[in-house]
Amino acid sequence: MLFLSEADVAALLPMPKAIDLMREAFRGLADRTSQNQPRRRLILPAGSILHQLAGAHGKYFGAKLYSTHALHGAHFVVVLYDAETARPLAILEANHLGQIRTGAASGLATDLLARKDVRALGVIGSGFQAETQVEAVLAVRPIERIKVWSRTGENRHRFAEECSRRFGVPTAAVVSAEESVSGADVVITATSAGEPVFEAGWVKPGAHINAAGSNHPQRRELPAEILEAASLIAVDSLEQARLEAGDLLLGMGEEFWKDSRVVELSSLGESTGAIHARLDRITIFKSVGLGVEDIAAAGFLYEEALRAGKGQDLPLFQA
Repeated sequence: MLFLSEADVAALLPMPKAIDLMREAFRGLADRTSQNQPRRRLILPAGSILHQLAGAHGKYFGAKLYSTHALHGAHFVVVLYDAETARPLAILEANHLGQIRTGAASGLATDLLARKDVRALGVIGSGFQAETQVEAVLAVRPIERIKVWSRTGENRHRFAEECSRRFGVPTAAVVSAEESVSGADVVITATSAGEPVFEAGWVKPGAHINAAGSNHPQRRELPAEILEAASLIAVDSLEQARLEAGDLLLGMGEEFWKDSRVVELSSLGESTGAIHARLDRITIFKSVGLGVEDIAAAGFLYEEALRAGKGQDLPLFQA
Protein backbone atom coordinates (compact mmCIF):
# COMPACT_ATOMS: atom_id res chain seq x y z
CA MET A 1 0.00 0.00 0.00
CA LEU A 2 1.33 3.43 -0.97
CA PHE A 3 1.50 6.49 1.23
CA LEU A 4 1.65 9.91 -0.49
CA SER A 5 2.61 12.99 1.50
CA GLU A 6 1.51 16.57 1.00
CA ALA A 7 4.81 17.18 -0.80
CA ASP A 8 4.10 14.28 -3.19
CA VAL A 9 0.64 15.64 -3.96
CA ALA A 10 1.94 19.15 -4.59
CA ALA A 11 4.65 17.84 -6.92
CA LEU A 12 2.42 15.53 -8.94
CA LEU A 13 -0.85 17.47 -9.41
CA PRO A 14 -0.54 20.67 -11.50
CA MET A 15 -3.64 22.83 -11.81
CA PRO A 16 -4.26 22.34 -15.56
CA LYS A 17 -4.28 18.58 -15.05
CA ALA A 18 -6.55 18.94 -12.02
CA ILE A 19 -9.06 20.88 -14.13
CA ASP A 20 -8.96 18.12 -16.76
CA LEU A 21 -9.60 15.56 -14.01
CA MET A 22 -12.60 17.51 -12.74
CA ARG A 23 -13.95 17.69 -16.29
CA GLU A 24 -13.66 13.90 -16.52
CA ALA A 25 -15.28 13.40 -13.10
CA PHE A 26 -18.29 15.55 -13.96
CA ARG A 27 -18.67 13.82 -17.30
CA GLY A 28 -18.70 10.58 -15.33
CA LEU A 29 -21.47 11.92 -13.12
CA ALA A 30 -23.41 12.95 -16.23
CA ASP A 31 -23.24 9.49 -17.82
CA ARG A 32 -23.53 7.68 -14.47
CA THR A 33 -20.17 5.93 -14.71
CA SER A 34 -18.99 7.88 -11.64
CA GLN A 35 -20.66 8.07 -8.24
CA ASN A 36 -20.71 10.58 -5.41
CA GLN A 37 -21.80 10.16 -1.79
CA PRO A 38 -22.58 13.40 0.08
CA ARG A 39 -20.64 14.49 3.13
CA ARG A 40 -21.54 13.15 6.57
CA ARG A 41 -20.41 14.71 9.84
CA LEU A 42 -19.89 13.14 13.25
CA ILE A 43 -19.89 15.88 15.90
CA LEU A 44 -18.39 15.23 19.34
CA PRO A 45 -19.15 17.10 22.58
CA ALA A 46 -15.49 18.17 22.80
CA GLY A 47 -15.89 20.13 19.56
CA SER A 48 -14.07 17.68 17.31
CA ILE A 49 -15.84 16.81 14.05
CA LEU A 50 -15.25 13.91 11.66
CA HIS A 51 -16.20 14.68 8.05
CA GLN A 52 -16.63 11.89 5.48
CA LEU A 53 -17.05 12.08 1.68
CA ALA A 54 -16.95 9.18 -0.77
CA GLY A 55 -16.91 8.64 -4.50
CA ALA A 56 -16.08 6.31 -7.37
CA HIS A 57 -14.44 7.25 -10.66
CA GLY A 58 -12.80 5.11 -13.32
CA LYS A 59 -10.74 2.29 -11.81
CA TYR A 60 -10.97 3.63 -8.27
CA PHE A 61 -13.25 4.32 -5.34
CA GLY A 62 -12.62 5.61 -1.87
CA ALA A 63 -13.27 8.23 0.76
CA LYS A 64 -11.87 11.46 2.08
CA LEU A 65 -11.84 11.67 5.87
CA TYR A 66 -10.95 14.78 7.76
CA SER A 67 -11.13 15.93 11.33
CA THR A 68 -11.57 19.51 12.49
CA HIS A 69 -11.56 21.37 15.77
CA ALA A 70 -12.01 25.12 16.04
CA LEU A 71 -9.05 25.38 18.41
CA HIS A 72 -6.76 22.70 17.00
CA GLY A 73 -7.03 22.82 13.21
CA ALA A 74 -7.86 20.26 10.53
CA HIS A 75 -6.33 17.00 9.27
CA PHE A 76 -7.16 15.46 5.87
CA VAL A 77 -6.57 12.03 4.30
CA VAL A 78 -7.92 10.15 1.28
CA VAL A 79 -8.11 6.36 1.25
CA LEU A 80 -8.04 4.92 -2.29
CA TYR A 81 -9.24 1.44 -3.34
CA ASP A 82 -9.22 -0.63 -6.51
CA ALA A 83 -12.75 -0.73 -7.97
CA GLU A 84 -12.44 -4.27 -9.38
CA THR A 85 -11.00 -6.03 -6.35
CA ALA A 86 -11.77 -3.66 -3.42
CA ARG A 87 -8.06 -3.86 -2.55
CA PRO A 88 -6.72 -0.80 -0.67
CA LEU A 89 -4.10 0.96 -2.79
CA ALA A 90 -3.05 4.18 -1.12
CA ILE A 91 -3.44 6.65 1.69
CA LEU A 92 -2.85 10.25 0.68
CA GLU A 93 -2.41 13.31 2.83
CA ALA A 94 -5.13 15.51 1.41
CA ASN A 95 -4.79 19.10 2.57
CA HIS A 96 -3.26 20.29 -0.70
CA LEU A 97 -5.35 17.80 -2.67
CA GLY A 98 -8.51 19.44 -1.30
CA GLN A 99 -7.23 22.91 -2.10
CA ILE A 100 -6.37 22.12 -5.67
CA ARG A 101 -9.43 20.05 -6.57
CA THR A 102 -11.72 22.76 -5.11
CA GLY A 103 -9.94 25.37 -7.18
CA ALA A 104 -10.01 23.10 -10.22
CA ALA A 105 -13.80 22.64 -9.99
CA SER A 106 -14.17 26.43 -10.02
CA GLY A 107 -11.76 26.57 -12.96
CA LEU A 108 -13.96 24.12 -14.85
CA ALA A 109 -17.08 26.15 -14.01
CA THR A 110 -15.33 29.33 -15.14
CA ASP A 111 -14.33 27.67 -18.40
CA LEU A 112 -17.94 26.62 -19.02
CA LEU A 113 -19.72 29.77 -17.86
CA ALA A 114 -17.49 32.85 -18.03
CA ARG A 115 -17.14 34.93 -21.18
CA LYS A 116 -14.00 34.27 -23.22
CA ASP A 117 -12.91 37.92 -23.11
CA VAL A 118 -12.75 38.39 -19.34
CA ARG A 119 -9.78 40.36 -18.04
CA ALA A 120 -10.49 41.50 -14.46
CA LEU A 121 -10.74 39.22 -11.41
CA GLY A 122 -12.12 40.25 -8.02
CA VAL A 123 -11.36 38.13 -4.95
CA ILE A 124 -12.95 38.25 -1.51
CA GLY A 125 -10.92 36.18 0.91
CA SER A 126 -7.19 35.56 1.29
CA GLY A 127 -7.07 32.32 3.22
CA PHE A 128 -6.73 28.57 2.70
CA GLN A 129 -8.71 28.20 -0.53
CA ALA A 130 -8.27 31.58 -2.21
CA GLU A 131 -4.91 31.07 -3.93
CA THR A 132 -5.89 27.91 -5.83
CA GLN A 133 -9.19 29.55 -6.78
CA VAL A 134 -7.18 32.32 -8.44
CA GLU A 135 -4.76 29.83 -10.01
CA ALA A 136 -7.62 27.88 -11.57
CA VAL A 137 -9.28 30.95 -13.11
CA LEU A 138 -5.92 32.05 -14.54
CA ALA A 139 -5.54 28.60 -16.09
CA VAL A 140 -8.69 29.02 -18.21
CA ARG A 141 -9.01 32.78 -18.84
CA PRO A 142 -6.54 35.56 -19.82
CA ILE A 143 -6.83 37.59 -16.63
CA GLU A 144 -4.79 40.83 -16.71
CA ARG A 145 -5.50 42.31 -13.27
CA ILE A 146 -6.67 41.12 -9.85
CA LYS A 147 -8.15 42.99 -6.91
CA VAL A 148 -8.37 41.28 -3.53
CA TRP A 149 -10.08 42.21 -0.28
CA SER A 150 -10.24 40.40 3.04
CA ARG A 151 -10.97 41.63 6.54
CA THR A 152 -7.35 41.73 7.72
CA GLY A 153 -5.17 44.21 5.90
CA GLU A 154 -1.95 42.31 6.54
CA ASN A 155 -3.42 39.13 5.04
CA ARG A 156 -4.76 40.76 1.90
CA HIS A 157 -1.47 42.56 1.24
CA ARG A 158 0.46 39.32 1.72
CA PHE A 159 -1.95 37.53 -0.62
CA ALA A 160 -1.67 40.25 -3.28
CA GLU A 161 2.12 40.13 -3.17
CA GLU A 162 2.13 36.34 -3.43
CA CYS A 163 -0.28 36.32 -6.42
CA SER A 164 1.77 38.99 -8.22
CA ARG A 165 4.96 37.04 -7.63
CA ARG A 166 3.64 33.55 -8.35
CA PHE A 167 1.35 34.24 -11.31
CA GLY A 168 2.89 37.36 -12.82
CA VAL A 169 -0.47 39.15 -12.85
CA PRO A 170 -0.72 42.60 -11.23
CA THR A 171 -2.65 42.10 -7.98
CA ALA A 172 -3.84 44.94 -5.76
CA ALA A 173 -4.99 44.71 -2.15
CA VAL A 174 -8.00 47.04 -1.98
CA VAL A 175 -9.72 48.66 0.99
CA SER A 176 -13.25 47.29 0.56
CA ALA A 177 -15.22 44.35 -0.80
CA GLU A 178 -17.04 46.77 -3.07
CA GLU A 179 -13.80 47.90 -4.70
CA SER A 180 -12.80 44.28 -5.27
CA VAL A 181 -16.09 43.29 -6.90
CA SER A 182 -16.84 46.46 -8.88
CA GLY A 183 -15.77 46.10 -12.50
CA ALA A 184 -14.67 42.47 -12.10
CA ASP A 185 -15.50 40.05 -14.91
CA VAL A 186 -15.04 37.08 -12.57
CA VAL A 187 -15.65 37.22 -8.82
CA ILE A 188 -14.32 34.67 -6.32
CA THR A 189 -15.62 34.37 -2.77
CA ALA A 190 -13.51 32.12 -0.55
CA THR A 191 -14.31 33.07 3.03
CA SER A 192 -15.66 31.61 6.26
CA ALA A 193 -18.37 34.26 6.43
CA GLY A 194 -21.80 33.55 7.84
CA GLU A 195 -23.50 36.43 6.03
CA PRO A 196 -23.21 37.85 2.47
CA VAL A 197 -19.85 39.44 1.72
CA PHE A 198 -20.94 41.72 -1.13
CA GLU A 199 -24.02 43.47 -2.48
CA ALA A 200 -25.67 42.47 -5.74
CA GLY A 201 -25.53 46.01 -7.08
CA TRP A 202 -21.74 45.90 -7.08
CA VAL A 203 -21.62 43.08 -9.66
CA LYS A 204 -21.33 44.15 -13.29
CA PRO A 205 -23.67 42.64 -15.89
CA GLY A 206 -22.05 39.67 -17.58
CA ALA A 207 -19.90 38.69 -14.61
CA HIS A 208 -19.34 35.12 -13.45
CA ILE A 209 -19.16 34.30 -9.71
CA ASN A 210 -17.44 31.34 -8.05
CA ALA A 211 -18.70 30.94 -4.47
CA ALA A 212 -16.37 28.45 -2.79
CA GLY A 213 -16.26 29.40 0.87
CA SER A 214 -19.19 27.70 2.55
CA ASN A 215 -20.35 24.10 2.73
CA HIS A 216 -22.52 24.64 5.80
CA PRO A 217 -26.31 25.13 5.70
CA GLN A 218 -26.16 28.08 8.11
CA ARG A 219 -23.41 30.06 6.37
CA ARG A 220 -23.49 32.04 3.14
CA GLU A 221 -21.41 34.47 1.10
CA LEU A 222 -23.94 35.40 -1.59
CA PRO A 223 -26.83 37.85 -1.18
CA ALA A 224 -30.28 36.61 -2.19
CA GLU A 225 -30.53 39.42 -4.74
CA ILE A 226 -27.64 38.05 -6.80
CA LEU A 227 -29.35 34.65 -6.94
CA GLU A 228 -32.48 36.35 -8.24
CA ALA A 229 -30.48 38.28 -10.85
CA ALA A 230 -28.48 35.31 -12.17
CA SER A 231 -29.36 33.70 -15.49
CA LEU A 232 -27.86 30.38 -14.36
CA ILE A 233 -26.73 28.90 -11.02
CA ALA A 234 -24.63 25.77 -11.31
CA VAL A 235 -23.91 23.50 -8.34
CA ASP A 236 -21.53 20.56 -8.17
CA SER A 237 -24.35 18.32 -6.83
CA LEU A 238 -28.01 19.14 -6.32
CA GLU A 239 -28.31 16.40 -3.71
CA GLN A 240 -25.40 17.72 -1.70
CA ALA A 241 -26.26 21.39 -2.24
CA ARG A 242 -29.69 20.79 -0.69
CA LEU A 243 -27.92 19.54 2.44
CA GLU A 244 -25.16 22.11 2.87
CA ALA A 245 -25.22 25.03 0.38
CA GLY A 246 -26.17 27.77 2.82
CA ASP A 247 -25.86 30.36 0.04
CA LEU A 248 -28.89 28.78 -1.61
CA LEU A 249 -30.72 27.40 1.44
CA LEU A 250 -30.72 30.74 3.26
CA GLY A 251 -31.06 32.92 0.20
CA MET A 252 -34.13 31.38 -1.47
CA GLY A 253 -37.22 29.35 -0.59
CA GLU A 254 -37.97 25.70 -1.24
CA GLU A 255 -39.43 26.49 -4.67
CA PHE A 256 -35.98 27.65 -5.69
CA TRP A 257 -34.87 24.04 -6.20
CA LYS A 258 -37.45 23.65 -8.96
CA ASP A 259 -36.15 26.71 -10.80
CA SER A 260 -34.82 25.80 -14.26
CA ARG A 261 -31.89 28.18 -13.71
CA VAL A 262 -30.47 25.85 -11.02
CA VAL A 263 -28.50 23.01 -12.65
CA GLU A 264 -25.71 20.60 -11.92
CA LEU A 265 -22.30 21.36 -13.39
CA SER A 266 -22.32 17.89 -14.97
CA SER A 267 -25.28 18.91 -17.15
CA LEU A 268 -23.36 21.73 -18.83
CA GLY A 269 -21.61 21.08 -22.11
CA GLU A 270 -19.43 23.64 -23.83
CA SER A 271 -22.34 24.92 -25.93
CA THR A 272 -24.73 25.06 -22.96
CA GLY A 273 -22.40 27.25 -20.99
CA ALA A 274 -21.75 29.54 -23.96
CA ILE A 275 -25.45 30.39 -24.12
CA HIS A 276 -25.18 32.05 -20.72
CA ALA A 277 -21.74 33.64 -21.15
CA ARG A 278 -23.07 36.90 -22.56
CA LEU A 279 -22.47 40.56 -21.82
CA ASP A 280 -25.67 41.04 -19.82
CA ARG A 281 -25.94 37.72 -17.96
CA ILE A 282 -24.64 36.90 -14.51
CA THR A 283 -23.70 33.27 -13.85
CA ILE A 284 -22.86 31.59 -10.55
CA PHE A 285 -21.08 28.40 -9.55
CA LYS A 286 -21.85 27.37 -5.99
CA SER A 287 -19.23 24.83 -4.86
CA VAL A 288 -19.59 22.58 -1.83
CA GLY A 289 -16.92 19.98 -2.76
CA LEU A 290 -17.56 16.35 -3.71
CA GLY A 291 -15.97 13.05 -2.79
CA VAL A 292 -15.82 12.04 -6.45
CA GLU A 293 -13.54 15.03 -7.06
CA ASP A 294 -11.10 13.72 -4.45
CA ILE A 295 -11.14 10.22 -5.92
CA ALA A 296 -10.58 11.46 -9.49
CA ALA A 297 -7.54 13.38 -8.27
CA ALA A 298 -6.30 10.58 -5.98
CA GLY A 299 -6.48 7.98 -8.75
CA PHE A 300 -4.32 10.14 -10.99
CA LEU A 301 -1.87 10.81 -8.15
CA TYR A 302 -1.57 7.10 -7.39
CA GLU A 303 -0.69 6.29 -11.00
CA GLU A 304 1.76 9.18 -11.25
CA ALA A 305 3.45 8.16 -8.02
CA LEU A 306 3.97 4.62 -9.30
CA ARG A 307 5.48 5.96 -12.53
CA ALA A 308 7.71 8.44 -10.73
CA GLY A 309 8.78 6.09 -7.95
CA LYS A 310 7.42 8.48 -5.32
CA GLY A 311 5.59 7.73 -2.12
CA GLN A 312 6.33 5.32 0.70
CA ASP A 313 5.29 1.67 0.94
CA LEU A 314 3.20 0.85 3.98
CA PRO A 315 2.67 -2.68 5.34
CA LEU A 316 -1.00 -1.96 6.09
CA PHE A 317 -3.57 -4.39 4.70
CA GLN A 318 -1.01 -6.49 2.84
CA ALA A 319 -1.93 -10.16 2.35
